[in-house]
Formats: sequence, structure tokens, C-alpha cells
Amino acid sequence: MYYIKPFDPWKSKLCTCPPKYSLNPYTGCAHNCIYCYATYIPKFHHLRLKKDLFRKLEKDLQELPSNALISMSNSSDPYPPIERSLEITRKCLKIMKDYDIRLLVVTKSDIVARDVDLLSEMRCAVSITVTCLSDSLASKIEPNAPKPEKRIEALRMLKDAGIPIILRLDPVIPYLTENEALKVLEVCDFVDHVVTSTLKLRRDILARFERVFPELADMYKRIYTEKVGKSYYYMSRELRLKLLGPIIEKCEELGISYAFCREGFKFKAESCDGSHLI
Repeated sequence: MYYIKPFDPWKSKLCTCPPKYSLNPYTGCAHNCIYCYATYIPKFHHLRLKKDLFRKLEKDLQELPSNALISMSNSSDPYPPIERSLEITRKCLKIMKDYDIRLLVVTKSDIVARDVDLLSEMRCAVSITVTCLSDSLASKIEPNAPKPEKRIEALRMLKDAGIPIILRLDPVIPYLTENEALKVLEVCDFVDHVVTSTLKLRRDILARFERVFPELADMYKRIYTEKVGKSYYYMSRELRLKLLGPIIEKCEELGISYAFCREGFKFKAESCDGSHLI
């Protein structure tokens, strides 16, 4: 297939996602988050369009098995700022609506609420990332993403339209967003599911933190000691549980299902990504 690909073809042992496909309407991303895990992709911050996207998407959809799950997107956000005028993702939705698929939209943008008319006619759920409430902090860690308040408004609008919604409280960043994460959860107590995880580091991610938060660099070098795979570093299991523990307690208090992304921790939800809501 051209643009719809199997999700996680490397089959990471830490990935608990159900079998699904991945679709990125754009190549690259404009949000410029300093914790981004996808910057190994060449020229990732140079957002560009895919050649002959709509025709090839239609061909891909014709090859998919019935009831297939597509996650959009897993590296490049499907709603970059330029989507407001180009409507590339909206056109993809119009095409996908006529096929028997399940769709999980994963974004960090409030633009997704614009497409509530299409999404409400599809078998879908929408997952929006909110890492903090503070605009000043968000402007440092997610400089080109919409303000947190806008994303939360989008979650509410989609919820009111009857679309299952997921809060991606991810990543929880030590010494930066651990307290903010609980504030986000309290404000977003209306969501159907929460996906959370701790910050994972690669050398390029650490370098970006060193530039923006130089006071954290030495602490991160001390606590990120466990190498996972070829390039990632994790905090110890104990430290990760310490960060996620309050979120677990708050979710249980609010009666919201929750799961973890590539943490290696057990959870009670039917899926980690929230696709069980579709």
C-alpha cells in the first residue's frame, strides 16, 4: 500500500496497541515539540504534502480488510496550522467516510473540532494531547501547538457531539509537568479514557531540553539510566511509577479508564490507545 501502513512494524515488546494501521496525511510536523519522538525522520520540522495523496489513499482503502482500525496520525500531526486553509486531512476524512473502517484520530490541535460534521458520521474516536494548563510552559515545550485551553474546548465540543474522546496526558515530564498533569486531569474529568506515559529520552530530545531548560540537563542525565532498545533511555520503574501514581489515583477517583503507552505496566482498560471506544 502507498500511505496506509501497518502500525509498529518493528513489534516493540513494550507496545500494547491492538493491531492497527497508520496514516499520516502530512509528512513532517509543524508543532515543534521539544519532546517529540519522531524527529529521527529526515527534515521532520519541514512540513510537506504527499504526492497524489487522495488517489493513493483511495487505492489503499480498497485493499484494507473490513473493520480495519486506522490511527491518524502517529508521527505527523494530522492538524498542523496550515490544515485550516488546505483541508488536506478533511479531504482524507471525506474519502475514508465511505469505507468500512474504524478511525482513531490522534492530534494536538483544536482544528479537529472543525470536522465534527464528518467525524460524527464515522466510527471513530478522537485523542487530543494536553500536557499542561500553563500557557507559558506550553509555549516552551510545544511552541507551535494551539494553547491548552483551545484543545480542551475541542475535547468538550467533540464530547457534546457524541464522539468518544481520549485525553493523551503524555508525556509526563519530570520536574516540569508532573503537577500540571493532575490539573489537566481535573479539568478534563469528562473524557472517556486517558492515555499517559512518562518522558522517554533520546540524545536529540535531551539536547533540546538542554537548550530550553538547561537547569534540568544534569538531573535528567542522572535519572535516565535504563537503555531500552537502540536509542531510548527510561527512568527506573520506581521513578516512573512515582510520576504516574497520582494520575492513576485521580483516574480511579473520577471513574475514568486509563492505560499507559510503552511503560510495561499492566492496566485494566480494554485498550491502551482508547480504540475500544469505537
